[in-house]
Amino acid sequence: MRRILLLAMAVGLAACANQPRHEAGPVDDTPLSLIPVPAQLQRTPGHFRLDAGTPISVAPGDTQARRVAVQLQGWVRQAKGFTPAIVEGKPRSGGIALATVSSIKGREAYTLDVDGGGVRIAANDETGLFYGAVTYWQLLTDPAAQNGVPGVHIVDAPRFEWRGLMLDSSRHFQSVNEIEHLLDQMAMHKLNTFHWHLTDDQGWRLQIEKYPRLTEIGACRQPVGPDVALTGGPDHPYCGFYTQDEAKQIVAYAAERHITVVPEIEMPGHAQAAVAAYPKFGAGGKKLPISSDWGVNTALYNVDDGTFVFLQDVLDEVMAVFPSTYIHVGGDEAAKDEWERSKTVQAKMKSLGITDEEQMQGWFIARIGDYLEKHGRRLIGWDEILDGKVPASATVMSWRGTKGAVKAANAGHDVVLAPSPTLYLDQLQSSLPDEQPGRPSGQTLKTLYDFEPVSAEIAPDKASHVLGAQVTVFSEYLPNWYRTQHAIFPRMAALAERTWSPKADWSGFIARLPAQMSRYRAAGIVPSDGAYAVAIQAEAAGEDKAKVTLSNQSGYGTLRYTTDGSAPTSQSTAYSGPFDVSLPTTVRANAFAGGFGLAGPRDREIDAKSLLRRTSDELDTCSDKLVLRLESPNAVNGQRPVYKVDIMDTCWVWKGVKLDGRYGVDVTVDRLPYNYALWKDAKGIVARKARSGAGELEVHQDTCDGPRLASIPLAKAKEGRATLDGVLPKREGTHDLCFVVTGKPGPKLWVLGDVQLR
Repeated sequence: MRRILLLAMAVGLAACANQPRHEAGPVDDTPLSLIPVPAQLQRTPGHFRLDAGTPISVAPGDTQARRVAVQLQGWVRQAKGFTPAIVEGKPRSGGIALATVSSIKGREAYTLDVDGGGVRIAANDETGLFYGAVTYWQLLTDPAAQNGVPGVHIVDAPRFEWRGLMLDSSRHFQSVNEIEHLLDQMAMHKLNTFHWHLTDDQGWRLQIEKYPRLTEIGACRQPVGPDVALTGGPDHPYCGFYTQDEAKQIVAYAAERHITVVPEIEMPGHAQAAVAAYPKFGAGGKKLPISSDWGVNTALYNVDDGTFVFLQDVLDEVMAVFPSTYIHVGGDEAAKDEWERSKTVQAKMKSLGITDEEQMQGWFIARIGDYLEKHGRRLIGWDEILDGKVPASATVMSWRGTKGAVKAANAGHDVVLAPSPTLYLDQLQSSLPDEQPGRPSGQTLKTLYDFEPVSAEIAPDKASHVLGAQVTVFSEYLPNWYRTQHAIFPRMAALAERTWSPKADWSGFIARLPAQMSRYRAAGIVPSDGAYAVAIQAEAAGEDKAKVTLSNQSGYGTLRYTTDGSAPTSQSTAYSGPFDVSLPTTVRANAFAGGFGLAGPRDREIDAKSLLRRTSDELDTCSDKLVLRLESPNAVNGQRPVYKVDIMDTCWVWKGVKLDGRYGVDVTVDRLPYNYALWKDAKGIVARKARSGAGELEVHQDTCDGPRLASIPLAKAKEGRATLDGVLPKREGTHDLCFVVTGKPGPKLWVLGDVQLR
């Protein structure tokens, strides 16, 4: 079956799972911190305490159970500091028993029983045993297990068969060790599909022996922006690729953790790195560099037989490395400009009776799909492949919202949900001032958790075509593993629960998550604490006072604060509503539950000057065409500043400014690289008439077309970060202030850092 259904499993459970339970003592009802929540969980009497003498037993000859026993042994060693012995024979009282039994039905299903007499995990295959062992490890590392794992009876199986994460290694490259670290965490969340994005305009990352220039040329690009710090200077290229042996190592490592690696080789678009290496396979008829621009580059593959021989040769080597049933071929954002201009492509279309370029892409993808089918593989691609005729066996990954999934499923195609922006982890998850660069679209942890993979628009008899869902980690703004971790965790946990567990339970999830955050830290993961962290807002409240408002994104925990500079504790003042402070004051705050801080404490220094200052994060952009938080390539006091800007419209608004008697303004600006391939969207860039070559920063009253209060020449800033001063004519009352940069962005972009009234 395409979609794994939860099984009642009321009859024929494993013999070891049906052993009498020890009934000593009452049932412990302390909440358990399991993520994802099992399909069925019953609390039972008793506790089981693991110690150095506890054996893990497997039946003689049960090689699957023994492999899982070895893995569980390693997890216990990491968590508890001792190594249980693995023994063969009948389950021992006071031990952990693993057994494969045929009576438990359902792929990836398992049963888990804990009582005073021990632990029993049973499944019909190794994968089910593995997931049962993961659940036991979570119980073992739960704060509720300080006196031993409490008694439980669990009958579990996943809701969906595709529970995935896509990692983009093309825009920014991750090491083998980092990917293995990620696979470890995927396994402990019961995710089973690693979609690996290996080629794009900015880099070809997989060794292809028949075409060595793909990595000799295509794996290096000019660094841009913060990348310069990674390479050691603008003259040092940004490079990286995986040898086939390294890729096979990752495939094997994933397989040991019951994860399938699905490679993605982009076509017919997102092909500039390949075309730069082998121009004859491109449709544009000219030599191209590897792109350093994020967005929609227009390089396409040609459609002649020689190009298909090349692509088939590449796929032959890909299939030799990756045994997965699915091969992902991309198919998204294929700008058709080169095909429209190419006489060769137009002649081919005419010979095929194809009247437009979208149908031509369908023909292209279908030809690749036929080749994969002949080799026992299945094609999967982004939802643009639906724009043309595709093989009936093709699976569609819906990223442009959910409409592609609805269309594909109702047409009989299997689908995987990966909609932007909800499941895109390059979308930022908080508006905190210390949030990292990326796309500030407000995709919170709850936004992701609330996503339902099976749309009501899919016909009931077609719902089984929904294989599952995945989060996608595009890496334009994730140049290192630290940033990547911040983007993935804990949102991975939300995706894991929604694709495994039969029901959503947000309030339970957010209460269980602190224990999971502790597991992350024990594993060397640095997760985002944005769901719990306290946002501190302040506004003037009369002479020498300010009103302070505290909040956190999830609404979970008790907010506590101090005003004497000390770190907040579980005994600090509890926040009950906005409060006044005298100036100057430093407010520090955190959220607490169970006596523990849920996040890192946040603080804000509040004085008369700070109340008259706004950062770009605190200002509104004048439009939301393409808003980003961008990092400066140059550090200030050891850190690179981050700026919020709409790269299509360099314009910011400070709403509701009391201007009585205030006439001076200091504005910090910076100059960043403008490395964006906007394709047809470029016509939407807002250009304002400049009165000088460098342009100006103008301040307007009420609206951006309102009276110009000041015009500050940007030439004063030269090329880097600078603070410019201006004078505002005297105004009375409350007004909006609009700050606009004249001229047109490109090849560099002026951004606003902060505004200080004086």
